[in-house]
Amino acid sequence: LVPIVEPEVLMDGDHTIGRCEQVTEATLTSVFFHLEAHRVVLEDMVLKPNMVISGSKCPTQAGVEEVAKATVRCLKRAVPSAVPGIVFLSGGQTPQVATDHLNAMNALGNLPWELSFSYGRALQDEALKAWKGEKANLAAGQKAFAHRSKCVSAARYGKYSAKMEMAAA
Repeated sequence: LVPIVEPEVLMDGDHTIGRCEQVTEATLTSVFFHLEAHRVVLEDMVLKPNMVISGSKCPTQAGVEEVAKATVRCLKRAVPSAVPGIVFLSGGQTPQVATDHLNAMNALGNLPWELSFSYGRALQDEALKAWKGEKANLAAGQKAFAHRSKCVSAARYGKYSAKMEMAAA
């Protein structure tokens, strides 16, 4: 069994990206303190945290590069390099924004862990909207799901671009 450890700082609220970074770092530091105390083998686990982003009601929303840099900085401060992989929650971000953020983090390069995704809504939302629960829309739903999957897969390697969104149109 592989433990998937899922600490999440919610995007609900008016907090700044700086505050999210502080709380996320404190949370992750505490999580790894307790994982060590319980002798969890870090090399055999996966971390599933939030990205460091502005609160959904914050009047100043951080840009893609700022989110990528703040998230990676936070992870470097709090997550041991022994952890092999980090898979992000989309945490209520739109599909394209979650994809942009993951791509920007991977494009930074030189990371001690693999960064990937464990998206729910951000992966399925467009497909569900296209499908609408109707048999006649099944192909459209499948096409939307395949498109988002390709985009997020590219972002996992830092190879996503906005041009890929045009391919779905």
